[in-house]
Amino acid sequence: MPSDAAGPVRLALVGAGRMGRMHLRALADPATRLVDPAAVQVVSVVDPVPAVRAELRATGYHVHGDLDRVLDGPGRAEGILVAAPTDRHAGIVQAALAAGLPVLCEKPAGVSAAEVAQTAQAARDGGVLLQVAYWRRFVPELVALHERIVAGEFGELLHLVCSQWDGAPPPPGFRHSSGGIFVDMGVHEFDQLRWLTGQEIADVRSAALPALDPAARPDADGGQALLTLAGGTTAAVSLGRYFPGGDWVGVEVFGSRGHERLTVLDPRAGELPQRKALARQAEAFARAIRGGTPAGARIEDALAALDAAQRCH
Repeated sequence: MPSDAAGPVRLALVGAGRMGRMHLRALADPATRLVDPAAVQVVSVVDPVPAVRAELRATGYHVHGDLDRVLDGPGRAEGILVAAPTDRHAGIVQAALAAGLPVLCEKPAGVSAAEVAQTAQAARDGGVLLQVAYWRRFVPELVALHERIVAGEFGELLHLVCSQWDGAPPPPGFRHSSGGIFVDMGVHEFDQLRWLTGQEIADVRSAALPALDPAARPDADGGQALLTLAGGTTAAVSLGRYFPGGDWVGVEVFGSRGHERLTVLDPRAGELPQRKALARQAEAFARAIRGGTPAGARIEDALAALDAAQRCH
């Protein structure tokens, strides 16, 4: 697609809820722009809520109530960043692909493996760039851990533990449309396991803690999974909705010649590490739009993670 290579890649953000706002903060804050501050810019936002549009319009964004306004016409965006609710991912992404626009979609890219498979086929048929926003692939400490594993520093990989505990559960309405805790949260851990180890997920066994709030059921407030990877490595995934002080994410690697425990998110550090990773991810997406080599998670990775999540359910 023709673009002004002298200026930043212009993105339209679809969905300005909690995650959409974090993307906006990541790309607007100079403290998070460590790679190329001029690479990418969100110029327009699509959101169905009038109050949200009014607020963002006042800060300088072009705002729209429907997707069609950014998919066609003069001055349209060069790419779409999708942060809408999970149950709208597939429709939005497929519409953008049909319009020939590259897409960076928040995880999980659909509520079912069947939906994601349809989206993957649409991207292949149209030959349009599609990436999925598994932001941990852009955390420097995790990238270094991945490289150490690939280099054989840990010897034979024996076991990994991946944990993600949120500070508080989201509203019941979100939980009813998110696919449940293993889809909403666990896909991050499943993608991280595949990426770090280079092994596919062969077997999954799980247990869940019912939601404390009856209005949130059938979603769970805790989900634990024991996995066997294709190379023989075992892994444990721990998910929860209640962690004192804020969100916490960690990973631990046990090998025959080494061990590493890494905290990715800590309530004491706030969301800054995540925002930095989101900025790096968006900059990598922008470079791919301009002809660079794509980086990060592909739609096939999202399909594998979602398949594991559904096996947990």
